[in-house]
Amino acid sequence: MKKPINVTVTGATGQIAYSLLFRIAAGCMFGTDQPVNLTLLGRAGSNNAAMTGTMMELEDCAFPLLWNMVDTTDPMQGFRDADVALLVGARPRGPGMERADLLQANASIFQTQGRALNEVASRDVKVLVVGNPCNTNAWIAMKNAPDLKAENFSALMRLDQNRAEAQLAKRLQVRTTDLAHVAVWGNHSPSMAADVTFSTACGESVLPKLDNVWLEKEFAPTVAKRGGAILAARGASSAASAASASVDHMHDWVLGSNQRWVTMAVPSKGQYGVPEGMVFGFPCVCENGVATPVEGLALTDVTKTKILANIRELQAEAQAVKEFVP
Repeated sequence: MKKPINVTVTGATGQIAYSLLFRIAAGCMFGTDQPVNLTLLGRAGSNNAAMTGTMMELEDCAFPLLWNMVDTTDPMQGFRDADVALLVGARPRGPGMERADLLQANASIFQTQGRALNEVASRDVKVLVVGNPCNTNAWIAMKNAPDLKAENFSALMRLDQNRAEAQLAKRLQVRTTDLAHVAVWGNHSPSMAADVTFSTACGESVLPKLDNVWLEKEFAPTVAKRGGAILAARGASSAASAASASVDHMHDWVLGSNQRWVTMAVPSKGQYGVPEGMVFGFPCVCENGVATPVEGLALTDVTKTKILANIRELQAEAQAVKEFVP
């Protein structure tokens, strides 16, 4: 049996974590032969009874891969020796809050977590930030962990790719597994750029089968605003789909994407004019634990314009939280 992976999940009493934890323990994230040790990290003053109940349910599932499980509200204890950290917990946007208010409210959380990761996590820890605004939160955590490599950090945009693939599959009447080279660029916000320029279905280009009106008026807005539509429909934000995308993201990062393009927000190295160090959504290929943005793509003028808009949006977000980074 393999050595267990130490996995820390923050926001452990939230709805996303509730959907996520059981799939990790069942082997969906790292494979059915990979045991895990789970650390559930809550915030001080959080619902300890809910945490206890979740752990009781995990025990009752009798997952053979779940070797050990602990809970804590101390980030220094929670991230100690972590091989994988899923930063799910974040303050949700409340009534009357502007995006800048949300950035400020969450910045201190990810500053603290970045510092703790820097001190006690494995030097090869893989960090996925799910809590929104995830690109900037990942950047804050990364900047507060100077002893860790920048490429240890990523933010969740696989959900946007999954949403794009679901819309394409429905439109073309194919399975999502028939699709390839679907990409989403930029920030996890309504400004994101869903891109089917290079996409194929059953090995054939999708562009001749799609009309521009549908792409511009239905496809792109649906992908970009899906989270808000779900919130309006169910009275709660996306949870199970965010958890599923988190599993997809980390599974492919650790085990490889088998040359498939997977959208990940990772620190830029200057690709496509994105400033170095900005946590930006790119189509990536994962191999040997490394996520590498696909380079050399001939982008359309529309995509280039949208990428520039996303750069400017992320620069504005960084300016709003500059006091929380060294």
